[in-house]
Amino acid sequence: MTSDTRQDTSAVERHFSRRFQVALVGEGALVGLLGGGVVTLYRLSLSYAEKEMRGITGLISGNLLFVALWFLLLVILSICVGRLVKWEPLTSGSGIPQTNAEVIGHLNAPWYRVLPAKFIEGVLVAFGGLSMGREGPSVQLGGMSGKAISKLLHLKRGEEHLLVTCGAAAGMSAAFHAPLTGTLFAVEEIQKEFHAPLIISAMTSSVVADFLVSNVFGMKPVIRLDYVQPLPHIDYVFVLFVGIICGVLGALHNKGMFSLQKAYGKINVCVPYARLIIPFIIAGFVALSAPDLLCGGDALIEKIKEPATLTELSVLALLVGKYAFTTVCFSAGTPGGTLFPLVVMGTLLGTFMGLCVSHLFGIPMAYVPNFVAMGVAGVFASVIRAPVTAVVLVFELTGSLEALAAMTAVSVISYTVANVLRVDPFYDHLLAQLLNALPIHSDTPSDTNRPVGGEKILQEYTLGAGSRIEGMCVKDVPWPDKIRIVTIERAGKELIPTGNTRLQAFDSILVILDEAYEDDVCLKLDLMTRAASDLLHRHPSSRP
Repeated sequence: MTSDTRQDTSAVERHFSRRFQVALVGEGALVGLLGGGVVTLYRLSLSYAEKEMRGITGLISGNLLFVALWFLLLVILSICVGRLVKWEPLTSGSGIPQTNAEVIGHLNAPWYRVLPAKFIEGVLVAFGGLSMGREGPSVQLGGMSGKAISKLLHLKRGEEHLLVTCGAAAGMSAAFHAPLTGTLFAVEEIQKEFHAPLIISAMTSSVVADFLVSNVFGMKPVIRLDYVQPLPHIDYVFVLFVGIICGVLGALHNKGMFSLQKAYGKINVCVPYARLIIPFIIAGFVALSAPDLLCGGDALIEKIKEPATLTELSVLALLVGKYAFTTVCFSAGTPGGTLFPLVVMGTLLGTFMGLCVSHLFGIPMAYVPNFVAMGVAGVFASVIRAPVTAVVLVFELTGSLEALAAMTAVSVISYTVANVLRVDPFYDHLLAQLLNALPIHSDTPSDTNRPVGGEKILQEYTLGAGSRIEGMCVKDVPWPDKIRIVTIERAGKELIPTGNTRLQAFDSILVILDEAYEDDVCLKLDLMTRAASDLLHRHPSSRP
């Protein structure tokens, strides 16, 4: 038996062994402990930094000397953050596209650099008062924690990708106190595949991280939404209205972010310092004039808990201000996320629509919290295009099963409207930008930089409806080099494929490939097996 054959057999046996399935759960728990612990410390540090910042800015108001010193400190903070980004460029931005690229095999980030750099950057950004969230960095911190565990256990690259996904789930869970949301976000947005071993291990990581945050450290949820009894059926026309508005504004949100990113990209001197100093200086003016807009938005959540004391105009002003400030901060490449500011904007939009409907159509003010919850679901679904995660997130934030029908309707409508407007999903666009910036490796046989006969890994692909190879026989498919098809699972049954086996939609194809060729092979297989609907909405600038 040749060395390659022995490696192939070993990889396949490990994939199908029950011991492997159990090991994934244990590894997921380890990732949940480490990722949850890191993210918890990150949250505590950010809360402390924000508290100190608000205390300082509250004291210096009206004293020109102290104000000048504060602006000088903001310049120093921007230089420190810029130096860290220059030291480890993969910490720029939210961290979710980097985690996604890691999972699909296009990045091999140094976890030992990303973890400390991202952590420190987040604390400095929070102390500066910039409108950035903790969830994106939490996903990256969790993902890198998963990678650290995989390195310590000497796992192969395929399992490493699984643990990175588990870490992303743990990070999201610890950030939102929402284990189901963490699991679904990792599967729907990061991995983009649904299969049992992944879901079970990701869920284990999420639950362990949430337990650590809630029961060991005793931290409370960052946001809790109320949901009274469902709207009367006759008023469900307003659910349609909320979905449409959320879809349109979600598309505009993305369009504005992308446009300002292009504008920042024209600053080509002293990068990243010249870009980062802009949001830090603006944060200084915001701290003196509209402190509620600072940081992620916890202060705004508290402000809108009593909607009866607010006017439509004041809520609209807060919404526009929060969006503008967040866009200026994020588009500069500032290390930090947009998910929590996005949720805050969803609550503001929902409050605004609830107040308008109440005053114009006489719906009781008691139903305004329902519109707040619908606003969060609709904005999340339209911006990120993860409607299932949006529904589950609002369910976990409200704790109400009665909310599911309205949340699902709003999410589906807003998701559809945003797609009709042909604006890219937020993180898909950022991922395409990241991939386009990476060097393209040759996949020709003459590429002498790649070892031949290296470690073997297994990858599983589900054949999407209307994909390029649906209906073709195995022998007629232009498979990439360096792979072997192991099995095809169809309707719960495993088939041993032959050349005449005809591929059908939703077939699960297990392939074995050489780790050295993983990036190129996986990209080609992903394109071959994608559903037709996914191909239609791919970003045009992403790689072919």
